[in-house]
Amino acid sequence: MAQVTAVSASPTHSFGKPNQPAIALLAGLGVDGDAHAGTTVKHRSRVRRDPRQPNLRQVHLMHAELHDELTGSGFDVAPGDLGENVTTRGVDLLGLPAGTRLRLGAEAVVEVTGLRNPCYQIDDFRPGLLRQVVGRDADGEIVRRAGIMAIVLVGGEVRPGDPIAVDLPDGPHRPLAPV
Repeated sequence: MAQVTAVSASPTHSFGKPNQPAIALLAGLGVDGDAHAGTTVKHRSRVRRDPRQPNLRQVHLMHAELHDELTGSGFDVAPGDLGENVTTRGVDLLGLPAGTRLRLGAEAVVEVTGLRNPCYQIDDFRPGLLRQVVGRDADGEIVRRAGIMAIVLVGGEVRPGDPIAVDLPDGPHRPLAPV
């Protein structure tokens, strides 16, 4: 069964986000009290480029299976450490098409906008970690594995243990690209 394993938020632009007993998702804004909440972009490098861009990165989701893999490779990584708001288990987040809707818990609905494009700060957190979450496939194409981004369509409270339901968009499906 697909479920939420942890929820995290931070009011500052810190790299990691502390785990919370629950987070409130606000429609059109993101995670209540999180530094990345808002209708326009909040990520610092994107604000410098154009602060009027729509915020397609309101909620960062990451699969716990990545944490498991990283831990198995010798990296000490726990939910929230890489800045995600919602840690999941049992959903192939990276395989979802753009526009997929995820129902989190009883009320909240987010729409997947794209892939997180991790930066050098990951190596500041754990040296060598960036190579683990960004690489190249057999064709030389860049593969990003550091989670996905979403916008909040329907607000609601999300807690660890909440179920996740996946609603795929009508076809044709568009693969995820960095946002």
